[in-house]
Amino acid sequence: MSQKIKVNNIHNGNPGLSGWYAILPEPEPPQVLTEDINAEWIVIGGGFAGLSAARRLLQLNGKERIVLLDSIRIGEGSAGRNSGFMVDLPHDISTDSYAGRVEQDISQTKKNRYALSFASEAAEEYGFSQEVFNRCGKINASASEKGDQHNREYLEHLRAMGEESTWLDADEMKRITGSDYYMSGLLTPKTITIQSAAYVRGLAVGLSRNINIYENTPVVEMERMNGIWKVCTPKGSVSASKVILCVNGHLNSFGFLKKRLMHIFLYASMTRALTKQEILKLGGEPSWGVAPANPFGSSVRKISGVGGDRIMVRNKFHFTSSLEASDRDVERTVCDHDRSFQRRFPMLTDVQMEYRWGGRLCLSWNGVPVFGEIENGLFAACCQNGLGASKGTLSGILAAEYASGVQSSYIEDYLNGEQPTQLPPEPFATIGASTYLNWQEWRAGLEK
Repeated sequence: MSQKIKVNNIHNGNPGLSGWYAILPEPEPPQVLTEDINAEWIVIGGGFAGLSAARRLLQLNGKERIVLLDSIRIGEGSAGRNSGFMVDLPHDISTDSYAGRVEQDISQTKKNRYALSFASEAAEEYGFSQEVFNRCGKINASASEKGDQHNREYLEHLRAMGEESTWLDADEMKRITGSDYYMSGLLTPKTITIQSAAYVRGLAVGLSRNINIYENTPVVEMERMNGIWKVCTPKGSVSASKVILCVNGHLNSFGFLKKRLMHIFLYASMTRALTKQEILKLGGEPSWGVAPANPFGSSVRKISGVGGDRIMVRNKFHFTSSLEASDRDVERTVCDHDRSFQRRFPMLTDVQMEYRWGGRLCLSWNGVPVFGEIENGLFAACCQNGLGASKGTLSGILAAEYASGVQSSYIEDYLNGEQPTQLPPEPFATIGASTYLNWQEWRAGLEK
């Protein structure tokens, strides 16, 4: 008896050109699947989860053939649109100060650090530069009394967890960022900042020495017969007994968990390269990253290296039930991004944004991932709840381990967790989510 899955949405759906991707050198031409092949393993998706799953499969099953498929170029999708914080500590974006329950956050931190250790090993193995993979930590920056209070609450939460952090006053924040906009900051030292597009592209280049990676190769249909999955693409197919889906919110496109996943677009802008005079005028350190004290504020990154010295600003949330956003949606964020930039960097009045883009987040109503064997031989590592760099890496690793028969407490925790709850019916889901996001952004005030 056969089982068939048609993929309903194979489009990119990410608007604008990501600055992270645009400033990189042109990649080698893609390898596109144009024939029918066999393998032992298929990984669908070339983001944080998919590439991590592929690397872990290689470690566990190195003599077996592993194939990874991505619908576009690796680095062009959501992973390459990420703000680039690989966070180890609690980061619940549904709260004012990122903090959850102490015991739960301690457990999640251990899991996140398992992922960060895995990523660090990959970065060393593939020779990533500090510009691509920087163990510099992350600063939660406050620009208001309310934001400062959020930081102090988070500091107390970290102390209750037994975690280290460093309080930064306004002078220290200006020394680091060059901006006198921030009242205070809370440095957590074990977060890793990445050049997100360069990171996933570098993983793919490293992995391609040992596995087959096909880009511009969307999955259009899957069929299981006699214990074998046949994954069909426009010009070819791959057949294997085990498949790992690492497609985040596009799990809906494969027909799974309809009306249980929320699709949020988050937007970013990146400046042109700063001149030498502008770099001197700004001051501060060459590279740094700040997250907002309020989760609905602005994340800001300063980078230096390939592509020059640039500043990225990310804010503005947009709920959609369609899995896609448009260039018009990007245009609606221009004023917000320019205002946020000008507030922080009034000394850079002549600096314009060169790249503007949107990237997709997938969340569940109750904040849980989608993990495990969802059909015979078909495994999922999806729905990262806004923390794709670290939780995506983690879920990809654990999915590969679980599918390979590895047992661990981390896998058991994932398997025994809740399932995503049903969303309210339309139009109430869209109205409710949009109202909530707009309200939270308004509450963020000067943090935005």
